[in-house]
Amino acid sequence: MTRNRVRGRLPVVLVLPAVLGLAFLLVPLAGLLVKTPWTSLSTLLSAEVGEALRLSLICASLATVLCLFLGIPLAWLLARSGLPGRGFLRALVTVPLVLPPVVGGVALLLVLGRRGLIGEHLDAWFGISLPFTTAGVVVAEAFVAMPFLVISVEGALRAADPRYEEAAATLGASKWLTFRRVTLPSVLPGVVAGAVLCWARALGEFGATITFAGNFPGETTTMPLAVYLALETDPDAAIVLSIVLLLVSVGVLAGLRDRWISGPT
Repeated sequence: MTRNRVRGRLPVVLVLPAVLGLAFLLVPLAGLLVKTPWTSLSTLLSAEVGEALRLSLICASLATVLCLFLGIPLAWLLARSGLPGRGFLRALVTVPLVLPPVVGGVALLLVLGRRGLIGEHLDAWFGISLPFTTAGVVVAEAFVAMPFLVISVEGALRAADPRYEEAAATLGASKWLTFRRVTLPSVLPGVVAGAVLCWARALGEFGATITFAGNFPGETTTMPLAVYLALETDPDAAIVLSIVLLLVSVGVLAGLRDRWISGPT
């Protein structure tokens, strides 16, 4: 009884800013829906939009695979190893989360560009040039999206009970076998959640992509870049394309609602 009364008292000094904050986040999205020119939905059937959507889905999926290949071992290193300076390493891993994407694109150009620290050797030795190519889009998206996967998987590894791994070790299992048969299955929900967030972030990447990969229709023009171009020439088409990306974002949140949205009632 007392608990219900305590929970029922909502101070105005907190409720009012909370409502304003909620409105600040939701009203622009509602405005996007209200202002959508539904008669222009035929824009989605155009060849340009189809190409941009196809490229976005392919590049985001490839970037997610790359992040899984590199990010899961990195998360394990941060969560399980006794490596000195793990806190500093973790801070470095999360830098792309707060780094302006355009700056990330510039950094990729300086390292992987044809005259970059690594890029010049890739070009001279193997004839590989990443900037302004579809592969460059994948690299740029992976750069900004990987921290989402690493943070999610590391959190799952820290929350997992290490006694199962210890039991496997006592039975003679190697570290690699233990990781494959015990550790990875136990943190699979965290891996899936991180992969979905990683994919969604890659799908919406703009700044690093346009800086490192440019804007070439059919090769590097993804959906966010198509929205930017359409906004200058055809605002109605830009709104329709934005709705597509909004629906994808809502779908991702709906798929992860049990992990990220649900809370105590």
